Amino acid sequence: MFADRAKISVRSGKGGDGHVSFRHEKYVPAGGPDGGDGGRGGDVIFVVDEGLNTLIDFRNIRKYKAGDGEPGGKKNCRGKDGKDITLKVPPGTVIREAESGQVIVDMSGDNKRVVLLKGGRGGSGNQHYATSTMQAPMYAQPGRPAKELELLLELKVIADVGLVGLPNVGKSTFLARVTNARPKIANYHFTTLNPNLGVVDLDGSRKEGHSRGFVIADIPGLIEGASEGVGLGHEFLRHIERTKVIIHIVDAAGTEGRDPIADIYTINRELDAYNPDIAKRPQVIAANKIDAIYDREDSALNAIRAEFEPKGIPVYPISAVSGEGVRELLYHVNHMLEELGQEITVFEPEYDPDTAFLKDSAEAAYTVEYDRENDEYVVEGPKVEKMLGYTNLDSEKGFSFFQGFLKSSGILEQLEKLGIEDGDTVRMYGHSFDYYK
Repeated sequence: MFADRAKISVRSGKGGDGHVSFRHEKYVPAGGPDGGDGGRGGDVIFVVDEGLNTLIDFRNIRKYKAGDGEPGGKKNCRGKDGKDITLKVPPGTVIREAESGQVIVDMSGDNKRVVLLKGGRGGSGNQHYATSTMQAPMYAQPGRPAKELELLLELKVIADVGLVGLPNVGKSTFLARVTNARPKIANYHFTTLNPNLGVVDLDGSRKEGHSRGFVIADIPGLIEGASEGVGLGHEFLRHIERTKVIIHIVDAAGTEGRDPIADIYTINRELDAYNPDIAKRPQVIAANKIDAIYDREDSALNAIRAEFEPKGIPVYPISAVSGEGVRELLYHVNHMLEELGQEITVFEPEYDPDTAFLKDSAEAAYTVEYDRENDEYVVEGPKVEKMLGYTNLDSEKGFSFFQGFLKSSGILEQLEKLGIEDGDTVRMYGHSFDYYK
């Protein structure tokens, strides 16, 4: 069984705790603090492995954990960092947050390596807390906690061209003829379970230093009711979401006793029901099995052309068995792809783990109060202080970013509840701003 979905849980490493200790040396009866810092927790990293084409490994192992950072030691010894964990996935794997189903990252295009969860920072040893009034601090900072997520991995095949059609119209035969793929071929009235991929190499495969060819995929599952999951259609329709051009293969000879025009409309309804954007993509009809047509002048082929060519959908009569007409079809498809360009579809992120964890952490806490004595509103909190520390408020982009943070964190909403008005002053750790909605 082709494994194109998997549900797993991942956990980054916890930061090591800082250490509390003091120097004990000869002739130094009251040595200062020398507690070392804890090590950083390991990251959870996803990388693309071009040699993989399924998610089967994730069906066997469901939990993945990076190493924890070691605690600090005496004599300013820093704890070792936790070991990162690297998970290899096939190109085209979409990683989602399991509960919401939102996209975290699409491992396609330039996304070859992604740090999904960062390990916790190590805590500071007591040496960092010595002051003129507190020369023997008994406190060290604990390491930051680990982060854990439940993920849904979903493989969406990266192919330029998708083959669609009802079962037994000759898709597998066509794919075997035109590509290096070797799909299993049989006269079954149910769909193949595996999405077969192959590379089409055209004559004159090098043109001005560029290869001429494309990746083609036989998308299984397309039978009537596929968009509702019949015949595993819903499970496999996702693989067509990246394709730029659709080759619609139909049995022009009617060897199964079906109406080829009705078949085309049936499949297009399924595409539209699953994702209207897919149904709008450029199509070409491959009228297959013309080797089984005895009178081509009086056949369904002319009816197919009369029905679809006026709608801008070209029809190419082919025989996947003999190869007749296949060359012309492939060159036309290659020309369509050249006009559409090389950029692949990459699904945009919808979920940011760092932001999600921040909302649940104490670090996200803040206070918003009105200072009557100074007639100003005061905003404080660890995250606010940190944001001010690394944001360039003098730049338009930096100030806009900070405003976005104030809005997304709920601070602006809290200010409005307190009755702030245009022109009022807001103070944050030495910075003062005039409020304007």
